[in-house]
Amino acid sequence: MTSSPLWDSAKAERGMFRGTTTGTSLRPSPTMRVFVDTSAFYALADRSDRLHRSAVRAYEKLVEQARLLTTDHVLLECWFLISHRLGREAALKFWDALFSGIVELIPVGSADLRTTRQIMAAFPDQGFSLVDATSFAVMERLGVTRAFTFDDRFRVYRFGKGRERSFEVIP
Repeated sequence: MTSSPLWDSAKAERGMFRGTTTGTSLRPSPTMRVFVDTSAFYALADRSDRLHRSAVRAYEKLVEQARLLTTDHVLLECWFLISHRLGREAALKFWDALFSGIVELIPVGSADLRTTRQIMAAFPDQGFSLVDATSFAVMERLGVTRAFTFDDRFRVYRFGKGRERSFEVIP
């Protein structure tokens, strides 16, 4: 397993990554917003991952077309996964890339946690992780309906009146 060059600070400085954690971007922000999940970040980080090429292709399109968002919970989950599988140096590069502005980092608040608990109660047979459910809660709060993920649970979850709506999953 090898760390991805996507986290290289030189690429971030050349503008491959855009946006900031403060909600302002380095250039005009597209109106489409896409939530980035742990599975997408990991596939981008690990060049040996079977989904790496697909993740890179999707990311290169999304970065031009969308404002990318994630949560502090996804940041933590990614840190643990990347540091465990790829090593501390790769995890530090990921951390630095997030804070260089590749995505807007959204904090999970107490209202999101209450919604998370309701989600977990409403879907007891799905086994949503805490990070999955907080992602769904934040996406609902922000009105974000698209997710860059390889996690099928984003396809399973339903929201809205009567739970008839679902997320659009990319790729």
